[in-house]
Amino acid sequence: MSGCTLAPVSGEGKSNRGPSAGPENRRALIAAAREIFATAGYNAPLNAVAKRAGVGQGSLYRHFPTRTALAVAVFDENMTALEAIAAHPDATLDVLLDRVVEQALVSTAFIDMLNADQLGEGTAQLGARLDAIVSALLARDQKVGRVGEQVEPADALLAIEMLADLLARTPVERRAATASRARALFDAAFA
Repeated sequence: MSGCTLAPVSGEGKSNRGPSAGPENRRALIAAAREIFATAGYNAPLNAVAKRAGVGQGSLYRHFPTRTALAVAVFDENMTALEAIAAHPDATLDVLLDRVVEQALVSTAFIDMLNADQLGEGTAQLGARLDAIVSALLARDQKVGRVGEQVEPADALLAIEMLADLLARTPVERRAATASRARALFDAAFA
């Protein structure tokens, strides 16, 4: 094969850094999934997530073997933000509801995931964390008279679930107004 030379492969593509890229790839996948789920919903194509993260689908499935596992990782960060809010000494159930509304206005994927995998281990852990947050804030609000003693944690959780589910089913342009009306009903019921 005289006269035949092999040209070097261009280094423009993403090089395979092996296991050392794992944490960076995981963070990129979570960030990409947050964006994709926010715009396209829970059933968005997972290859779009991998592409947005700049990784192959193999990397996606190594980190997150199921759609639910990916969604739980995304919304684990949301739950961490809610826990940080609840840890503030001035936080109230109203503040929590405001944050839940903000999250629901941006992405309905969380509600869709919960509805699709109500008994899954990942969603159960998120639910337990939300329960702890709500219970702590409700007790604080009841202690200072902001919420009536008749309200139980299960009532507040139901209100949050109803509000989030309602917002997920409401057209985007009406979500803010719908959230405001629902909040007024909850405030009256919890007084």
